[in-house]
Amino acid sequence: MTTVLVLNGPNLGRLGSREPDVYGSADLVALRTALEADAGDGTRIDLRQTDDEGELIGWLHEAVDSGTSVILNPAAFTHYSYGLRDAAAMVTKAGLLLVEVHLSNPHAREAFRHTSVISGVATGVIAGFGFDSYRLALDLVVRRSAE
Repeated sequence: MTTVLVLNGPNLGRLGSREPDVYGSADLVALRTALEADAGDGTRIDLRQTDDEGELIGWLHEAVDSGTSVILNPAAFTHYSYGLRDAAAMVTKAGLLLVEVHLSNPHAREAFRHTSVISGVATGVIAGFGFDSYRLALDLVVRRSAE
């Protein structure tokens, strides 16, 4: 069985109630349900959320140690967390997939959101499609894992 680690950064635990016009009205439980439905029998979704940068970095270290591909929504850490960037680089340097996702399109928002310190070390980036950003990332990870 393949495990996909789906990591979510700060404030994403408030999905469904935080700025639904930007992030949608569904919560992380709904995201987990959608991803599990898409994953199929051979894939396990391990979805986590934290507001703590250190915990998120620790989860990326865990992915390296366990050989697990990652779908990462770094949220606000996207724009300034060099510690998170370095941990994300460890994932891809280990030959694992790390797909950076965003619910909204950062480039269509405030200027400070246009820069990602994560994108340069990620396998790829999917943004602007709401929960479908995660679903597209999952499809890619599952297909690449089967190769």
